[in-house]
Amino acid sequence: MSGLIGKKIGMTSIFDENGKNIPCTVIEAGPCTVTQVRTNEVDGYEALQLGFDDKTDKHTVKAEEGHFKKAGTVAKKQVVEFKYFEEEHNLGDVLTVDLFNEGEFVDVQGVSKGKGFQGVVKRHGFGGVGQATHGQHNRLRAPGSVGASSYPSRVFKGMRMAGRTGGENVTVQNLRVLKVVAEKNLLVVKGCVPGHKNSYVIIQK
Repeated sequence: MSGLIGKKIGMTSIFDENGKNIPCTVIEAGPCTVTQVRTNEVDGYEALQLGFDDKTDKHTVKAEEGHFKKAGTVAKKQVVEFKYFEEEHNLGDVLTVDLFNEGEFVDVQGVSKGKGFQGVVKRHGFGGVGQATHGQHNRLRAPGSVGASSYPSRVFKGMRMAGRTGGENVTVQNLRVLKVVAEKNLLVVKGCVPGHKNSYVIIQK
């Protein structure tokens, strides 16, 4: 699907025509440069490779320099392939936020915030076990039983337990585009998107 690479700026809220306060996320979407055009003849599939956010020469290796030089652009920090692009584009074309229109719906993909090692209440939404009375001691946020003893005498794979949380690829679907600010390459979508501020996201129609 058609899309762009962007950067999450942060959250704010705006008022609609009825005076309702709507929470929204501001994304810097593009400009993205077409750094490679995949074809069936050469690659076995069709796709557009887009690059976003310039990289300094100091942090660019020679192989990257040659790759981006073919597209007539400087090295990019983030490179993503998009399959089934609606329009045809050539090497070196620059795509901007004008790709999106107000009122349409988009999917936003990003890496969620890392939370470190967390218990089952925060990680899986467990309600906690037991009550705080009757001499109960430090078992309020415990997971409870994780398996039977005599049979099968083991813990099944996939048991929801404590562990590292966050830092995963998350896609939020059907976010409505509230505003497109073309002169600043800003896209305002309703609701929240995964990731911390200044993290890269992928916006797809």
